[in-house]
Amino acid sequence: AQLVESGGGLVQPGGSLRLSCRAPGYSLDYWGIAWFRQAPGAEREGLACISSLGGYTYYADSVKGRFTVSKVSANHTVFLQMTSLKPEDTAVYYCAAQMLHGDSCAAAEKQMTYWGNGTLVTVSS
Repeated sequence: AQLVESGGGLVQPGGSLRLSCRAPGYSLDYWGIAWFRQAPGAEREGLACISSLGGYTYYADSVKGRFTVSKVSANHTVFLQMTSLKPEDTAVYYCAAQMLHGDSCAAAEKQMTYWGNGTLVTVSS
C-alpha cells in the first residue's frame, strides 16, 4: 500500500497545520499509523502514533501537548494536528503504517511496513 501525506507548507511560529495521511484504495482498519519527521542533517524522529482501532495514541516528549493524532476510519485518513509550531519543527514529515491490529502502536521506524514520500513543513517568520 502506498501512503500519501498532504497538508505541509509554510507557517509562522505559533501557527498551526494539519497533516493528512491516506492510503488510496486501502483501508487503514488493520494498521497502526505513525508520524515521523526528519530535519536537515538530523535522524528521522518518531513523533506520534495511533492504533488501528483508534483507542490508543502515543506522543514523543518533543510534541506532547502540541500535536494531536486522530483517525477517521470511514475516510481511511489519519491526521496530525500541529499547534504552537516552532522553527525547530521544520522538517519533512512522514506517515508510516505498521501491521498491528488492536489498541497499541509504536512510533518505531523499524516496525513500519509502508511509508509515504513525506510533506515539507517550514516554520519561519
